[in-house]
Amino acid sequence: MKDFPIGEAARRSGVKVPTIRYYEQIGLLPEPVRTAGNRRLYDDESVRRLFFILHARQLGFEIDSIRAMLDLQDNPHQSCAQVDAIASGRLAEIELRISRLTALKAELSAMLDQCRQGRIAQCRVIETLSTPPG
Repeated sequence: MKDFPIGEAARRSGVKVPTIRYYEQIGLLPEPVRTAGNRRLYDDESVRRLFFILHARQLGFEIDSIRAMLDLQDNPHQSCAQVDAIASGRLAEIELRISRLTALKAELSAMLDQCRQGRIAQCRVIETLSTPPG
């Protein structure tokens, strides 16, 4: 196993150097070994962990959820029910967001359909945005 500096860990994982330092600071990534000159050195396991964090962040998982999944990953002989629950919760959040975005799309489409090429005095977009709900 070969250790490499933070720049190489960043290149291999796709995580920026300041973000790697941040993940160390908040405890998502263990403190790396250091050279006599105090340079950080990372191994392949650190890069895998960084990629896990990056991918989880891309999927929208919060830091606390990622921390919980990493803790579970560090104990591979237990049930994955907790990870399933975390992922199911994230999926529910995404489905709710999609539902809200779909409703938003329909509302904007309806406003535009009623307003196309008219005058500001009859602009349905302006009227709708100016009218309080209820």
